[in-house]
Amino acid sequence: MSNLPLSNITVLDFTGVQSGPACTQMMAWFGANVIKIERPGVGDVTRHQLRDIPDVDALYFTMLNSNKRSIELNTKTPEGKKIMEQLIKKADILVENFRPGAMDRMGFTWEYIQELNPRLIFGSVKGFDDNSIYADVKAYENVAQAAGGSASTTGFWDGPPVVSAAALGDSNSGMHLLIGLLAALYQREKTGKGQKVSMSMQDAVLNLCRVKLRDQQRLERVGYLEEYPQYPNGTFGDSVPRGGNAGGGGQPGWILKCKGWETDPNAYIYFTIQEQNWAQTCVAIGKPEWSEDPNYNTAEARQPHISDIFLEIEKFLADKDKHEAVTYLSQYGVPCAPVLSMREIARDKSLRESGTVVEVQQPIRGSYLTIGCPMKFSSFTPEIKSAPLLGQHSEEILKELDYTDEQIAALRAQKVI
Repeated sequence: MSNLPLSNITVLDFTGVQSGPACTQMMAWFGANVIKIERPGVGDVTRHQLRDIPDVDALYFTMLNSNKRSIELNTKTPEGKKIMEQLIKKADILVENFRPGAMDRMGFTWEYIQELNPRLIFGSVKGFDDNSIYADVKAYENVAQAAGGSASTTGFWDGPPVVSAAALGDSNSGMHLLIGLLAALYQREKTGKGQKVSMSMQDAVLNLCRVKLRDQQRLERVGYLEEYPQYPNGTFGDSVPRGGNAGGGGQPGWILKCKGWETDPNAYIYFTIQEQNWAQTCVAIGKPEWSEDPNYNTAEARQPHISDIFLEIEKFLADKDKHEAVTYLSQYGVPCAPVLSMREIARDKSLRESGTVVEVQQPIRGSYLTIGCPMKFSSFTPEIKSAPLLGQHSEEILKELDYTDEQIAALRAQKVI
């Protein structure tokens, strides 16, 4: 028997695109039996989106659905609904991210699901909470970033709002839902009852923007934010402004050019001025006198000319590439990192060795890279396996429900599977 923590848990994956699949994929990595329920002949829309190889499952799909099993099932048919009911009776968790009301219209209301299986935990991802004025708005990644406070506080002060490349609305919402599902699973051990866990994409983004809500309250109280580049010479409006690449957490930071920036768009590092390490930082950048100079020796004194300070640091690093700069600065305890391109990350030996980036083989596609489990455990290491082909496990799953070969053949003929 598997020693993985969720090896005795069955999950019905009624999700598509990114938020739901990211959640259920993590459960599959933790050992859960994740059954992905897909429309016959179509499947998850990401199987077809942004393809790099004609007629082969896209990387968009394979990188979000590893370790799962796939069954094609037309739940609009009586036979399909019957199979769905049987699956629900045997499952521990069901996850969906349809538009509001879709499961109800399918005939699987929360009340009916509870009748079928009182122990089942129902997880749902939606763009907005049920009581939101935007509850019926169709949400995608950047819609959630806009509504969750991220876009308005990202970018430079003289430009428009900017969305992040990180999947704050999608994968982040899936991870938040996962936390809720695991909590509900643990509570079920105490009560014996399942429950509904709802996750709003807007709420998930806002949860990661809590420091900006902190700043909004500070701004309303004192009228300025001393750690932002606009202080003290700029002006503040009535909302948290965009701060460019400022640190935002009380430790000033900025993106700095390194050797080769003229031709390499990623020849930069992020440099942080840590208050308690200022004296060592001054030595590192060739300005030891700044540690005692009253114009520089406190955060308050530095802020009026923080841009000039970063410019001087940038000049000092001009003869070093980003890796040399980080190696050098690390000797002095300066918090910093190179700006790594996705090409560099794909080829990073340490990320391969740690299992953060893994190479997987899939039938038809062959070898591809995907992101491995970000958590590292002392007692187990998740094995990242291939994403399933569409309907790859239909017969296998139906036989687990005691369907015969003849019955399965009939279901195929009726296009139920």
